[in-house]
Amino acid sequence: MKNLLIIFLFMVFNSCNKGLKKNPNTDKLPYFISSDFTPRWYTHSREIKGKHKIPNFSFLNQNGDTITNETYKNKIYVADFFFTSCPGICPKLTKNMGVIQERYKNDKDVLLLSHTVMPWTDSIPVLKAYANRNNINDKKWNLVTGNKNKLYSMARDGYFADEDFVKTKDVSQFIHTENFILVDGQGFIRGVFNGTIPIDIKRLIRHIEILKKEEIIIH
Repeated sequence: MKNLLIIFLFMVFNSCNKGLKKNPNTDKLPYFISSDFTPRWYTHSREIKGKHKIPNFSFLNQNGDTITNETYKNKIYVADFFFTSCPGICPKLTKNMGVIQERYKNDKDVLLLSHTVMPWTDSIPVLKAYANRNNINDKKWNLVTGNKNKLYSMARDGYFADEDFVKTKDVSQFIHTENFILVDGQGFIRGVFNGTIPIDIKRLIRHIEILKKEEIIIH
């Protein structure tokens, strides 16, 4: 009986000890490779080969400069979708992007990217005026416009940002999403956040810090 008790106590202690081991995912962000945003963790670079990345793109920013994937190569960035005349959530999105801009104003490895979903009205001069009104630093944060179909395809197929499209598959539907998408230096989506909620912006900043450490390890 005494021996059985000793064995039992050893098993309990061993089980508790395992439970105290560090969660291997606490210092590494998941990957999001599908529109359902199911988080997936990979331990080896070969496991993510061929998985979903942000597709190649080419748009014009508020200065008329061409912005492509190369602009963001090896940079951590936060992407969103907006339009300058939006009276609803867009001012909140812009304000909270501004929080991130201020937080990383001296960090050349963290950038921002906002796509208009009304390119027929958000011309380059309109974006420039919007940037000036909102103290947007064009070295840190690009507001881009371009072909409507390419912008909408990028939102839906690239960033999985249009939740309504996931449900309806209606390509004519106007895109209006509150998502902030976190992308790593290799073009993989590593997080999705509600850009209108301050507590989610704090979570986003925490995740950027995790990703910065991870990026150092990768490189």
